[in-house]
Amino acid sequence: MLTFVLSLPFLIGLLVVATLGVVKAYLLMMRGVCRSTNNLTDKTVIITGANTGIGKETAIDLAKRGARVILACRDTKKALAAKDDIVRESGNDHVIVRHLDLASLWSVRQFASEILKNEPRLDILINNAGCVTMEKKLTPDGLEYQMQANHFGHFLLTNLLLELLKKSALSRIINVSSCLYTWKRTLDLNNLNSELSYNNSSLYHGVYYNSKLVQVLCTRHLAPLISQSGVTVNSVCPGLVNTEIFRSTSSWFQMAASFVLFIFSKTAKEGAQTSIHVAVASEISDVTGQFFCDCRIIKTSKLADNPNLAKKVWEISETCVDLKPEERNY
Repeated sequence: MLTFVLSLPFLIGLLVVATLGVVKAYLLMMRGVCRSTNNLTDKTVIITGANTGIGKETAIDLAKRGARVILACRDTKKALAAKDDIVRESGNDHVIVRHLDLASLWSVRQFASEILKNEPRLDILINNAGCVTMEKKLTPDGLEYQMQANHFGHFLLTNLLLELLKKSALSRIINVSSCLYTWKRTLDLNNLNSELSYNNSSLYHGVYYNSKLVQVLCTRHLAPLISQSGVTVNSVCPGLVNTEIFRSTSSWFQMAASFVLFIFSKTAKEGAQTSIHVAVASEISDVTGQFFCDCRIIKTSKLADNPNLAKKVWEISETCVDLKPEERNY
């Protein structure tokens, strides 16, 4: 009896380790890999948040395919260092750094203006940048920081660059979202900016999930609007990836996240595979308005598949970013 009691904790620990091992093995088997060998010579790609993580790995892959890759980043110092890495790993020196702060609508318009002025074509736009915060923070535009960095900034950018994407058709838009959007069962249209989701003592009230849900909804709404233009738009989930997305959170949250990521996460290169697949694969050249995970189309939630809700979210987003009539290129 004594031997059994002493060994019980060991057996429980062994069971936990074995279970985690099985889960890890399953996740490894299910990870999608881009199999396309398509070349992107003479193609131009913009990737937001490309100085680290998934964005950087996506840039390396597309640069290896011969693309002209524009790194659209807030921190140009880090972006220039990333550029050196990308050029060295890809052997392609057609890598350009451009400043873009998605938390500033002025910066988005300045960036788009420079692109329209200096770039004759745009074949792929990857709205990759994202963040997680745990405190109330408004941008100078009066928008909740996380919502603007994840959604509103990309929403405006896409609209401003849509004219050039159409001229360059066949072209593609990829919105990097997250399967975590499914955690949202309702969406308060009176609080799409999410500033009411916080109070002075609160930490985090699901704004990240909101931002990812509205990305999927706006992808759904835009697809039929541009279906005859030769431009496709899809959203993707990279999966649970060990990146710097939690760098703006508290130290205790980062510690907890690190433990989970260590066990279950993909590397940044693995996480980039779905973005790369949707950007280059020939077999999905005419697929639009879909949600991809592990290089496969997956069904969206009932909430995300609601066209009336998608239309309302789109219209509210237009108001939030002050999209002008002449900027509506759909």
